[in-house]
Amino acid sequence: MDSSSTSSNDSGDNNSSQQKPQVRWAPLEGNPELVHSNGVNLSWSYTDVFENYERHNVEEEVWLTKHEQNVSADVIFFKQTIVNACGMIALLHSLANNDSIVGPGLFRNLIDASKDMSPEERAELLENSKELADIHQTCAQAGQTQAPDASEDANLHFICFVVKNQHLYELDGRKLFPINHGKCLDLVEGAAKVMRQYIARDPDQTNFSAIALTKTPEE
Repeated sequence: MDSSSTSSNDSGDNNSSQQKPQVRWAPLEGNPELVHSNGVNLSWSYTDVFENYERHNVEEEVWLTKHEQNVSADVIFFKQTIVNACGMIALLHSLANNDSIVGPGLFRNLIDASKDMSPEERAELLENSKELADIHQTCAQAGQTQAPDASEDANLHFICFVVKNQHLYELDGRKLFPINHGKCLDLVEGAAKVMRQYIARDPDQTNFSAIALTKTPEE
């Protein structure tokens, strides 16, 4: 099974929709246990990974728009148009690209409904999901720290790394497309290598963390 991890840095969410009113959610903490009550197998959970991460250089996206990259058709990518929803988008990226662990429930329904959609159509699907918005709000309010108001812009940003067909992909809903970081046989090793490159660009920044979707430890 392909595995995945989510990583956070200090980049704020970027709203890409200018023709319609913004949909805004309160930011999530980095402990998305809501998945188990919504169909995800209990043998999988998100755990902390102590690895730094730095804001992605926007020049990479500019370069990739001019140079062709191979992106597997098996990679499921969601555009982020909901402000402060980066945590949920990263979570959905990790689940949609490892959907064999997702049982009946909201996430299963969203994954199945969006399977043949474009990233923009998937974004609209999420915007119109009241159930997802309600679950997100419940989880945000139940965090260990006080949740910011939905009208506030968070200064943190979550992205997701997954391995598909032995290639490492960076999935960031603010980007135009998935980023293929090349051949990868070990998710943690590959993602850490990319994150260290970002950290090197701004060594004075320390506000980073990472979590991984892994097998739940047996008690």
